[in-house]
Amino acid sequence: MRLKMILVITLKLVLFIVITIFILRTFLYLSKAAPTKANLVINTRQIIGKIPQNWKALAQGGEEMNVRMLQGVIPQISALNPRYIRIDHIYDFYNVVQRNANNLDLNWIKLDEMVCDIYHSGAKPFFVLGYMPEALSGDNTLVSQPLNYDEWAFVVQKTIERYSGKSTRICDQIYGDWLSDIYYEVWNEPDLETFGKWSIYNGAKDYKSLYYYSAMAAQQAQNVYHFNLGGPVTTALYRNWILNFLNYVDYYNLKLDFISWHHYTKNADDYYQDLVNLNTWLADDRYLRFRQLPKIISEWGYDSNPNPVSETSIGAAHTVMSIRNLVDQNLSMAFAFDIKDGPEPRWGILSHSGEKKPRYHALKILNQLDEFRLNVQGEGTYVRALASYNQDKISVILVNYDQRNTNFEMVPVTFTDLLPGNYLVSTKSFNEDNPTSASISVLTAEYKKDILMPPNSIISLELKKIN
Repeated sequence: MRLKMILVITLKLVLFIVITIFILRTFLYLSKAAPTKANLVINTRQIIGKIPQNWKALAQGGEEMNVRMLQGVIPQISALNPRYIRIDHIYDFYNVVQRNANNLDLNWIKLDEMVCDIYHSGAKPFFVLGYMPEALSGDNTLVSQPLNYDEWAFVVQKTIERYSGKSTRICDQIYGDWLSDIYYEVWNEPDLETFGKWSIYNGAKDYKSLYYYSAMAAQQAQNVYHFNLGGPVTTALYRNWILNFLNYVDYYNLKLDFISWHHYTKNADDYYQDLVNLNTWLADDRYLRFRQLPKIISEWGYDSNPNPVSETSIGAAHTVMSIRNLVDQNLSMAFAFDIKDGPEPRWGILSHSGEKKPRYHALKILNQLDEFRLNVQGEGTYVRALASYNQDKISVILVNYDQRNTNFEMVPVTFTDLLPGNYLVSTKSFNEDNPTSASISVLTAEYKKDILMPPNSIISLELKKIN
């Protein structure tokens, strides 16, 4: 009988422990899983800095050879107000370098045409120095080291003198300040097998050697405006690549004007972490000279492979959410990849025939933000916002990014510290042309409006004082 009682008590105790553990785990799971709903409060007088507008940068990949990819879509590109457009394949797609006996002949005609299209869109070019011209290639491939690094340096020097030269005229009308502050990036994703699998640890195919001769060429460039040279433009932000590269640059005192890398991820918060990591690595006193250099993500997007999801509202919301995080970290530029599809749908924000895709509209709506950033409190797990001030206009971009496509929210948006008076309130979805507007009177210093945010919606909200 006593043994039976002990067994019963033991079983009850075990059952109690199991239930307690289950309840605790359930509580912890729910506390982690339960999303925070947004309740946005925008102080209309609290300017917290300038918005870097780092999304005004676009990249065009190698979708078609011997074709002026941008010629037919200049109005669409111009509407995005890009500052820079990045192009790669400059040596292999545009037949720049040919060998004539023992001499190198350089022909800029086809590359000039592409560069003209960039200028006609209102942007400046951001050149990728690659790939290896066949006339220089060590193994007749486009991703080889050169047979002679001095010849590579010659080509780089002449490229800089062509597109940053004080005596250069592009399109018969582009000269002077338009040719200043051009960017030159040494290679493209050198760590990737597709682009040569270069090493950062010495060896026959060492990226540091490629950069060294490129930097020497930049130093030798004559009669040029200010320009920028940088790298290492890896597929992601890798600590070993960055620090080995910076150690080498510092040891040889090489020209380095920006640090660049690529990043493709579905998690928009990863972009925020990039800058946290990089700033942590640069905190060491050895890297003092590099801390203030512009940081550039020269390709970014939802997926490094063509992905149909990126062509939907999910891809659009991902775009705005990512930029919202990168604005926080004051990234210099983030180049959305890429501008236009080739014959097959791929990464383009425009189709091959020039139709605008959701990510195009997402980038365009960001342009409604003005120079000065306002403080926003009360962001949630899925819904976040950027707000700006310009004279009597408050602009807000709200985004609800949810990869599962299930999160609906009615988001309260409260404007505080307003001047009393009459205002025009306008709201618009990112894929609509015309806003919905209404006049209101503000008698106190506060105005509140509820905004319905379906999953992966992007809404612009503007409050403009009219008298």
